[in-house]
Amino acid sequence: MKFLKFSACLAVVTLCACAEREADSPVDLAAEADRIALEAIIVDSHVDVPYRLQNHPADVTQALEDGDFDYPRAVAGGLNVPFMSIYTPAELEAENGSYALAEELIDGVEALVASAPDKFAIARSSSEVREQFAAGLISLPLGMENGSPIAGDLDNLQHFYDRGVRYVTLAHGLSNHISDSSYDENRQWGGLSEFGIEVVREMNRLGIMVDVSHVSDEAFWKVMEISTVPAIASHSSARHFTPGFERNMDDEMIVELARNGGVIMINYGSAFVTAEANQYSMARWAAQDAFRAEHQSLSEEEASEQFEEIWAAEHGPYPYADLSDVLDHIDHVVSIAGVDHVGIGSDYDGVGDSLPTGLKDVSSYPNLVRGLLERGYSEDDVKKILGENLLRVWDAAEGHAAAAG
Repeated sequence: MKFLKFSACLAVVTLCACAEREADSPVDLAAEADRIALEAIIVDSHVDVPYRLQNHPADVTQALEDGDFDYPRAVAGGLNVPFMSIYTPAELEAENGSYALAEELIDGVEALVASAPDKFAIARSSSEVREQFAAGLISLPLGMENGSPIAGDLDNLQHFYDRGVRYVTLAHGLSNHISDSSYDENRQWGGLSEFGIEVVREMNRLGIMVDVSHVSDEAFWKVMEISTVPAIASHSSARHFTPGFERNMDDEMIVELARNGGVIMINYGSAFVTAEANQYSMARWAAQDAFRAEHQSLSEEEASEQFEEIWAAEHGPYPYADLSDVLDHIDHVVSIAGVDHVGIGSDYDGVGDSLPTGLKDVSSYPNLVRGLLERGYSEDDVKKILGENLLRVWDAAEGHAAAAG
């Protein structure tokens, strides 16, 4: 009897010791990150593939050596919902060319889907995103970067909605007929124009998300005043880390965006992420503009090549941000606004060779996931950041439109 009791005790001790060793053994965070990236819906709200392909045609269904996006890398990274940016340069508004280019870019996305229906599908609703995810397809919803193609006619907003556009960035690098731009000293509207106010209300009615990236601070606050639906910042970061850079959002704005149910989608571009890269980039852009003005006989490509060689020799290499810097932005937003109000708006294919180390293309989302896990985020919260937060705002936009009839 004593022997049986001793054996039972020994078994209990052994089990406890095994359990203790198992509890003490490190979790394989890399494997966990890979699993979550493949299981979760990853929404990246700003990927500039359409404009890239307009200027440099390529088959993104195949593995490529250039660019930030192609199908094999997207699959490897677990990317399910890259919003295709229908980007029109700000200068086109004065030439009345924005509408036509937007049409061409949407045509290009439709042609891509038609060429590979086993890989891609255009998503027009959050429910379609979930259906396409279940079917193993990469959803390609459309986001219009720059409201210039609306061209002063609300019927055009309806037209682009019918073509699949589900958010509109009100302005871009210059103030336009809708909104003042954060990049433009010309603040002709003091925020939004009278037509811009109508545009925001019509976007609410149709179920198009209002995107406050690129707009001036005054325009942001006007959107917060009049929009009856949560807004998004599709590819902005926290101004806390880049003081004076209006293109990013300050803490008060982030808190207000969250109070209204919205989401800030963190831009990966190094100039958006660290003060060092931002200052380097601002100085380089100004110097490049001056160089081109002084060398107008050179082609744009020749001027860029010569300028870059001179600039690098005088100022040293670009100070790239890294993964931890991007994670700092996410942490900051969570600390002031909560985990329900931050997501990913990488700006892949839109910020050139300025992406942080560890986040160089669309295969790298597992790196971001691992970083979040290492910082103590739960799996549920990671999934919110990866996509569920943006899908919630999209649901709200659709629900408001349905209720409005």
